[in-house]
Amino acid sequence: MSVDCPRCGLRTARFLDHCRNCGYKLWPSSVVASAAFKAWRDADPSRATASRYDLELPGEPIDLTIDYAARAHDLGIHLFPNSNYPFVICAGAFFLALAAIPFPSGTLRIVLAVIGGVIFLWGVVGWVLVEDVRMYPGDSTESHGEVHH
Repeated sequence: MSVDCPRCGLRTARFLDHCRNCGYKLWPSSVVASAAFKAWRDADPSRATASRYDLELPGEPIDLTIDYAARAHDLGIHLFPNSNYPFVICAGAFFLALAAIPFPSGTLRIVLAVIGGVIFLWGVVGWVLVEDVRMYPGDSTESHGEVHH
């Protein structure tokens, strides 16, 4: 996908109308260069991802996905599982904070406090009981009266 410039000798993209280094005109016009590139690209399906500006044909896409949980496990780092309960707790704390504002109507403060308390407790119970049990399942083996310290 690259050629050596006839004037300066440096590599430049084949389908650009000017050399990137010295500005030497490689094609009569950009329309002709674009048409030549489109004909070249359409001639082979493996060239479908190529660009006029590439110096080399693009290779196969590389999968750069990293499994951070597996990498942390290999390194001996403990990661907590993903959880949405901290957001629920923050939403409950928001309503509790709104209940602390001295509104003229005391009923509104009580309603906000009840809503905030329910949401906050739901988040805490879900995070502590649901997530903790999922992360640290209970031992299914019987202790047979032994006490472990």
